[in-house]
Amino acid sequence: MTATIMKRGARPPRHTPVLQRKAAAETVALPVSVRALRRNVAITCATLVAVTGGIFASLADVPQRQWAEFVRSTAQAGFEVRHVEIAGVHEMDKLPIYDAALSGPSNAMLRADLPHIRNRLLSLPWVADASVGRRLPDTLTINIVERRPVALWQHQRRFVLIDVTGRPLTSTGLDRFAALPVVVGPGANLRVRELLALTAAAPTLSDKVDAAVLVGGRRWDVKFKSGETLALPDTPAAATAAFKRFASLEAGLSADGKLLGGRFQRFDMRLPGQMTVAGPAVQQALEAAAKAAKASKPTTI
Repeated sequence: MTATIMKRGARPPRHTPVLQRKAAAETVALPVSVRALRRNVAITCATLVAVTGGIFASLADVPQRQWAEFVRSTAQAGFEVRHVEIAGVHEMDKLPIYDAALSGPSNAMLRADLPHIRNRLLSLPWVADASVGRRLPDTLTINIVERRPVALWQHQRRFVLIDVTGRPLTSTGLDRFAALPVVVGPGANLRVRELLALTAAAPTLSDKVDAAVLVGGRRWDVKFKSGETLALPDTPAAATAAFKRFASLEAGLSADGKLLGGRFQRFDMRLPGQMTVAGPAVQQALEAAAKAAKASKPTTI
């Protein structure tokens, strides 16, 4: 047995614990820095997120592909647009309606986007309203509410058919609308409702109106089919009152003394309670009055 001899007063030797000696023996230096390690971890996480997102995207596309395949199969089974039935059309051309109905990427019935078709129809000049439906397996049904033409608008030497809102409908094939009144001038189309209300206030004259000119954007000069012009006041109320009074005067005259019919050219009723008249009859009356005055004048010697 070996004994350890210690001198008197000397400190006992210090011994390193076994656990500390093992930990020191197992400590290993890292081959990369902490910053590089963190960067590598971040790159790895980002890659995992990207891969996961791609997997979910591919899975989400599966129902879309299945739906597209289902639509193709229904079209092959006969659910395909082969007929378009149109109702309510009297004046407009039907070709733009067919174009609107068959505007989709395919003729598959399930691909027909009814709200989209309706919006395309509503953009057509003649269409006031429209409804679109399916009648399976192969027919689209379209019901059109057409705008009603009420006048011809003459502007910049061109004639355009308009409805009561002033909306232009067409500038072709106007011969069949020749009986409609004509409104003339910039902005006259937007005042057509006002003119129609004015002429309707005197039914005995409304059928005799040929055209109306919007003067200065403020008032109307009404032109009759017999050639005369009636100048009306600025405001709609005053114009309507003057037009009704003119109709009453015309109705109260005998056939030989009518205001309309070629004896006069222009009537001016812009001033309240007054009417200025111009035309051949006035000139003849003035000449006759002058002759009568000359004949009645005493002769001086």
